[in-house]
Amino acid sequence: MSEVPELYPPVQYEWWWLALAVAILVVLAAGAWLVWALTRPPRERPEPVASLDARLDALRREHLDLIDSVEARYAARRLRPREANAELSRITRAFVNEYTGVETPVLSLAELQARGLSPELIDAVRRHFYPSLYVEGPPIDPVASAEAARRVVTGWH
Repeated sequence: MSEVPELYPPVQYEWWWLALAVAILVVLAAGAWLVWALTRPPRERPEPVASLDARLDALRREHLDLIDSVEARYAARRLRPREANAELSRITRAFVNEYTGVETPVLSLAELQARGLSPELIDAVRRHFYPSLYVEGPPIDPVASAEAARRVVTGWH
């Protein structure tokens, strides 16, 4: 007689075991999605165009007011011409920096030209701000420099 054990078919599970396994997988997937959703950084929403335009207008107004202030202090003889031109240069460069993100306050004229920035800015720096600050002799009239600064602020893109 042969000693071969009898073969038995695999044990058949009840239907609810399968339902339980699927339910556990669904709960694990939902938990993983919830953890993923709650730990993601918030998505940046694009600003409405009107809001962006309003901020740019406010930036322009702020810098135009600063230019007017320098011009008024110069007219009241509280600033010397070189000081007025230095402040106008700082204000103009600060505007371009805030508008574009380019660190214009620390760039030389050659660097401004190499970056291809606005011709109005390069013209103002070359014809008004640099000669007043770095050239011997009388400084450029701050009233003309203020007009050049205004052209940069109002004419930028």
